[in-house]
Amino acid sequence: MKNVAVFGAGRIGRIHASNLAALPGVTLKYVCDPIGENAAQLAAQLGARVATPEAVFADPDIDVIAVASPTDTHSDLIGRAAAARKHIFCEKPIDLSVSRAVACAQAVKDAGIACMIGFQRRFDPTFNEARERLVRGEIGVPEMLVVTSRDPGAPPAQYLKGSGGIFRDMLIHDFDVFRWILCGDGDEAETLYATGSVLIDPEIAKVPDIDCSVVTIRTRRGRLAQINTSRRAAYGYDQRFEVLGSAGMLQCGNHRPSEVVQSDAQGVRADKPEHFFLQRYREAYRLEVTHFFDCLQSGQPFRTTIEDGVAAQKLADAAARSLESGQVVTL
Repeated sequence: MKNVAVFGAGRIGRIHASNLAALPGVTLKYVCDPIGENAAQLAAQLGARVATPEAVFADPDIDVIAVASPTDTHSDLIGRAAAARKHIFCEKPIDLSVSRAVACAQAVKDAGIACMIGFQRRFDPTFNEARERLVRGEIGVPEMLVVTSRDPGAPPAQYLKGSGGIFRDMLIHDFDVFRWILCGDGDEAETLYATGSVLIDPEIAKVPDIDCSVVTIRTRRGRLAQINTSRRAAYGYDQRFEVLGSAGMLQCGNHRPSEVVQSDAQGVRADKPEHFFLQRYREAYRLEVTHFFDCLQSGQPFRTTIEDGVAAQKLADAAARSLESGQVVTL
């Protein structure tokens, strides 16, 4: 039996807490959130108790902490968990600073604890099936990757002020997909060029940030990737990628509420993509925490390690530097 404390009772915290509470062999003991009402509501719903961080880290019965709190709290909680020798599941990113992310990885290593970073797209059944086919060699050697990642609408400018920018807040998932798909055999990014614009909300320029971007990456072996991203897609949450190999291509499309396509005299119609990440990755979120505890039990390595989190953070940092300089960045 594993006892868990969840930090964060907001949108993503509720998802993880609910999934954790439903796992056999797992007890959700504590919920921590500075907004007491949110913590109390979630704890009551799932049969847990509200606690302070100090109480969590002092409790010898807590085996795992799940970090789903705001980004600027992640590195501190990882450090405190490492010091208390508690295993960690942490939402992306580790931190907005590469140096602090690296320090967290070192603290985890020194403590000899397990730490998994929540890149849930690796657990999406569609994306994972493509990865499995790639590993089996069904399209030969991978050569090019195109990722499309578009939100249904831009968040408020106030949120973006603390987000670290579009590359650290949004594209960090796409950078992880790039490494997962094109770099699974040891290849890594060599050069990166990023450009972007404010096309959706002029207030975002005042943050300052951008709301649309294109990133081009070349790996050490010459493989190419392009990531196109927008904070607005009027038709729903647009999450696709395709990978071209020497013997074929794999394409992963959007999920829809239903797969029915109606054709009649008025035209051909289908459902729009599912509205947002809460719907699109519902199953992926469940599968990733299941994987986390399965690996804790078996001793097998995690599919997404803290080193993966650091690597994605370095790509996000390179993209921000490329945008600022207008130059290609060498990694």
